[in-house]
Amino acid sequence: MVGTQSEKEDKVSLELSEEILQSMEVGMAFRDYNGRISSMDFHKSSSYLVTASDDESIRLYDVSTATCLKTINSKKYGVDLVCFTSHPTTVIYSSKNGWDESLRLLSLHDNKYLRYFKGHHDRVVSLSLCSSKDCFISGSLDRTVLLWDQRAEKCQGLLRVQARPATAYDDQGLVFAVAFGGFIRMFDARKYEKGPFDIFSVGGDISDANVVKFSNDGRLMLLTTTDGHIHVLDSFRGTLLSTYNVKPVSSNSTLEASFSPEGMFVISGSGDGSVYARSVRSGKEVASWMSSETEPPVIKWAPGNLMFVTGSSELSFWIPDLSKLGAYVGRK
Repeated sequence: MVGTQSEKEDKVSLELSEEILQSMEVGMAFRDYNGRISSMDFHKSSSYLVTASDDESIRLYDVSTATCLKTINSKKYGVDLVCFTSHPTTVIYSSKNGWDESLRLLSLHDNKYLRYFKGHHDRVVSLSLCSSKDCFISGSLDRTVLLWDQRAEKCQGLLRVQARPATAYDDQGLVFAVAFGGFIRMFDARKYEKGPFDIFSVGGDISDANVVKFSNDGRLMLLTTTDGHIHVLDSFRGTLLSTYNVKPVSSNSTLEASFSPEGMFVISGSGDGSVYARSVRSGKEVASWMSSETEPPVIKWAPGNLMFVTGSSELSFWIPDLSKLGAYVGRK
């Protein structure tokens, strides 16, 4: 098993090039949604993908067979953000009904709530799970970031912020980032109550933070904002490496972006619904895909795969079209 995992990673780092990115197109789409997809997440070590949609559904897919395994409706609470726990059929999700801002730990296997996490008083706009321990962080429009343990209903810590926050753990779960107001604050997960150990500026962009993310190797981070800026930084020194510009997004939309597995490219949505791929090293646009949609898609790169997924009014799996690649024709 270990061998196949490292082979998978080698495969991606060897093969993902600008040429391959430019060849990518929708290989499979699920069009049976009755509302926009608001969030999705890949499980780290299985082939599962979970989506949340404005049609109040949570859907579980097996990416390896491109099948929807399960649909669970959350009519009472609605559903906005969704994340896998370490368990491939257990998720944490936020509600979208405007009257109960609790987070919920849900077993998709038997559709049972395992725990409610109560503490936020306004919409939760950011949710990030720690990969190494059963803890997670949430950021809300109530201007708090709460730290949680999955085994306890009450939060373990509280940070006050001055604007809409974006939060993320790094891959090891040692550090987490909280972004708002033109800065990214870096915290040591073990002693966050001492305050940030570093504060990075993102070049005077004080529009609302949307998402903050670390690359898989932890060396880079990105921050997207409602003004349509995607900032890429060195996560150790805080140096701003590049800023990409797309169409701004409305205050109730989220501009999402995702690093490719080896961190060489950033795939992002845009306020006009288009999707862009850019090279981290050169900063140049490598590929773009126009859309008839008018809102930014949610977007995630599949771990260890030559595939990314976008969610809008439908769920689309993007894969390389090898017939477009001269050098690859005839190779199996």
